[in-house]
Amino acid sequence: MKTIILSLFLLQVSKSFGMSRALNTAATGMAAQEMNVSTISNNIANVNTTGYKKQRTEIQDLSYQTIQEAGSRSSAETMNNVGVQIGSGAKVSGVRKEFTQGSQQITNNPYDLMISGEGFFGVMLPNNEVRYTRDGSFNVDATGTLVNKQGYKVFPSFIFPPGTKSVHIGHDGTVEAYLSNQVEPTVLGQIPVFTFINPVGLKSTGMNLYTLTRSSGQAVQNIAGNTNAGTISQGALESSNVSIMNEMTSLIKAQRAYEMNSKVMGVADQMLQTVNNIR
Repeated sequence: MKTIILSLFLLQVSKSFGMSRALNTAATGMAAQEMNVSTISNNIANVNTTGYKKQRTEIQDLSYQTIQEAGSRSSAETMNNVGVQIGSGAKVSGVRKEFTQGSQQITNNPYDLMISGEGFFGVMLPNNEVRYTRDGSFNVDATGTLVNKQGYKVFPSFIFPPGTKSVHIGHDGTVEAYLSNQVEPTVLGQIPVFTFINPVGLKSTGMNLYTLTRSSGQAVQNIAGNTNAGTISQGALESSNVSIMNEMTSLIKAQRAYEMNSKVMGVADQMLQTVNNIR
């Protein structure tokens, strides 16, 4: 009789442990989908942000408890063809940027620039640190210096002289200023295009800017159109590469996954209460 009671007790404890594990597993799934929804919401919020690159949440499974090894002996002459493993849930392994090309938006502003292909513009912070961007919404400040919306100078610094009546920026980034008292243009320099071995490794710092990391590798300065660097188009901007239809579809899928994990948590809790009541 004591042996039966002990066996029932151990069975109940085992079931309680299993339900507790199910609660924890469902919680990891909910946490992963919560971050997925946050990523999607950021994409939707930036659907009209110039040069914005959408992000994608990547999820991986967690460790497994092996109860029975595949190939282990089931008898003296046979073996188990299938093992028994119980997973412990999921977690977010990364949020990947997708550097696909955004559509072209014609502005006819001579200082607006767009990179068609790979690469980034460089802008210099007040401390001369270079940051990188796909947002070519440039203009000139009171000194005639080519700057971005935050007033940061476009690398390596271009100053248009007084009397500039028109500006031409070629596909290779050559900057030419036409002065009112001259026939031939004045060449001010060439806007480079920076590329990275692993652009996905770049770190977003806000304000449409990126900074390099150990994962991205060092910035490679190129002439626009050479090697794998994209060409520069004047009077146009690159739109965000976010697709509202795709994001809404992903949002619905993430919401359903979150609800299912929540339902699993509720069922596991009910089963745990039932086991406790049996005791």
